[in-house]
Order: sequence, then C-alpha cells, then structure tokens
Amino acid sequence: MNAMCIVASSFCQTYALFMVFRFLNGAALGGSGPVIWSYFAEFQPKSKRGSMLSFMAAFWTLGNLFVAGLAWLIIPSTIGLYTPYFVYNSWRIFLLVCSLPSFLVAALLLYLPESPKFLLSQGRNEEALAIFRGIYVTNTGKSKDLYPVKELLIDAKLQYELENSTKKIKGKYVTMLSDIMDNSKQLFMTPIVKFTIISITINFTFHIGYYGLMMWFPELFNRFDEYARNHPGEEASVCQVTSYVVSSGSHSDSGVCSAKIPSTVFMESLITVASALPANILAVIGMDRLGRKFFLVFSTVSAGLCSAGMFFVYNKTHNLIVSAVFSGVISCGNAALDCLITEVFPTHLRATGVAISMVAARLGGIIGNVVIATLLDMYCPAPTFIVAILLAGGGLMCLFLPNTTRTALS
Repeated sequence: MNAMCIVASSFCQTYALFMVFRFLNGAALGGSGPVIWSYFAEFQPKSKRGSMLSFMAAFWTLGNLFVAGLAWLIIPSTIGLYTPYFVYNSWRIFLLVCSLPSFLVAALLLYLPESPKFLLSQGRNEEALAIFRGIYVTNTGKSKDLYPVKELLIDAKLQYELENSTKKIKGKYVTMLSDIMDNSKQLFMTPIVKFTIISITINFTFHIGYYGLMMWFPELFNRFDEYARNHPGEEASVCQVTSYVVSSGSHSDSGVCSAKIPSTVFMESLITVASALPANILAVIGMDRLGRKFFLVFSTVSAGLCSAGMFFVYNKTHNLIVSAVFSGVISCGNAALDCLITEVFPTHLRATGVAISMVAARLGGIIGNVVIATLLDMYCPAPTFIVAILLAGGGLMCLFLPNTTRTALS
C-alpha cells in the first residue's frame, strides 16, 4: 500500500488529491512500523538485542542519506513530461524512484517466517519449533534433524491462560477489531499502564523536538540565505533573521513558489543527515554495554542543549553546526527509545504498545512542527527553550521504566 500510494501521488495533478495519497502513504507506514520493531526484536538473543535494534535504526539514517542524495541527483534536473494537461516533472520522478524499495521489501517479506515467540504465546509449539529448525539450517548449513532442541514447553501460567482463552471462544478466532480493543484495554490496566503512560509521554515529547526542529532547520537555512542577500557581511541571530523575513512578507502564503531549488539546500541536508551516522555506530557498539537509559538520557539532554543553543546562532555556519550535532544526538536517542519501548511490553501486547507509542510520536511531530513554526514567527525565543525543556524532561522519564538491557523479553 505504501509503494502504490507513493506512485499514485506522483501522478496527481491537484493538491487535494496529492494530499489524499500522501495521507494514505503515512497510514501505511504507521501500520508497519510497530510490527517491524516487535518482529525483529523477537528474533534476537538478549545479549545482542540492543545492538541489533540499533543496527536496524541506523538504516533510518542511511535511508535519509540515500533520499537526500537521490533528491540532489534528480530534482534539480529538467527531465520529465510536460503537456498543457499533464505534467510529470523531476520531483514526481523522484517520488516514483522512492517507491521502488517498498515494492522490493514487500516481495522479500513473503519469505520471512512468523515470530516464534508470538507462536509460543499462542500455544503453537510445533510451528515455532519448525521455524527454529529452519533458522538453524540457515545459520549452520546442517540438517534440521541435528537441531538439539526436540520439544518446546510452555510454563504453567501461560498454559492455563491459553486453555481458559480457548474455552471462552469455543474454538473460534476472535475478530480483528475485538483483538485490538482487548489489547488496547490491557495496556491501560495494571501493571502495564505505568509503562504505557511513560512510553506515550516520552515519545510525545521526544518527537516534538525531533520533527519540530529537523523539519525547520532547512527553513532556517533559507532564512539566513535571504537575510545575507539583503544584508551582505552582517551577522544576525535566528530571531533577528526571522523578524526580518516575517516583516518583509517573503514567506507569506501568497508568494510564488519557485521550482528551482539551490544546490546548497541539498548539501546542507546531506551534512545534517550524515552527522547522525557516527552516533548510530556508537549506539550499535554501546547499547548493550551502557544501556538504553544512558543513551536516551544523554541524547535528550544534549538535544535539549542544542535546541536552547539555537537562540545563540548568529549565522548559517552556526546553524549548520547546531543542526548537525542535534541530528547526531537525537538519532542516537531514537535508537535507544526504539529499543526501550519495544522491550518493556510483553509479547502479546508488544505490537499494540509500540503502535500506541508511535501514535503519540506522530501527534508530537505534528504539534511540534505547527507550534514551532507559529511561535518562531510570533515570539522567537519561546520554541527553542520549550523544546529544550520537553526533550530533557521526557528523556529523564525513562528512569521510571525497568532496565531491559540484556534481559529476556517477557
């Protein structure tokens, strides 16, 4: 669905239809995200789970880097189809190319097995054992008959719950809607409710800063460029530059949008995104040694300082340095947050718990983007310090969650 919506949006000739398909695209991504983290985590040994989840998170950065480079290659060009009734220009071709990985992933997913931990939680021992044998064959190249485990046992408590559940439904599958409602209800009952509320709060505050600032760094680059063109050789703070741009009216809704994008925009985006790679490497190496809480607290406090530091930026170079440092530390924190949120929920609630946390994250991203944009133009100092407090405060809340480093998934 994600890939098809991207392709469809590239052919849209009206803004309204384009937004419909972009909304559906976001919905498709929102549904797959929680499942990916839960699925991947359940295949990892506890000693390496943090490193492997951080390794997977690094591909978010690599994907952003690939997209930024691809945009630089395709969008500035004049390739495309131009007629009086239909236009398929370079940015539409860029969208079309971006859909190809999703088609590839959809095909590859057909070859992946179900999570053995999920099957065990449903009492499907033989199916889980068959998957373990298949993994053994893939990893060692030996016959599945040589797999040392001959039988999988379920603890008495889970066995009782499965038998009780089977009696209640009388052999019939529970509908998808009732299953979702039941899982959602369990997330807000003791003892899970504490984890749910903290996870929602951390994701909400974290992504206000993450999306709010990362989306607005390119705009700040543009504003510094505009100020420099009209005031050559002069330095000015973010607030002074913003005040000038707002008063001149050059960013009003009635302005004409130019299809030509300066190459510096792509260069600055590449530098900002690439700065996250060293942080991702550190997360992979240290996540199972230093722990999720260390990385999350360190990154959110550091990102908060970067946000506050935006108030003291006086030129485009300063803005690039702050945005690069922010991108690095926030990416490291994102890896730690993804690990922690994935691990605190039990298997039968993991995907739903991560999904609800991601809903909070998306709401935080929307609010952060809108609020920062509005406050930046109305009262400039406010957003930088508000985001700093939210990031640091949200990160410190992880101290109330259990330590999941090198512990077995429940």
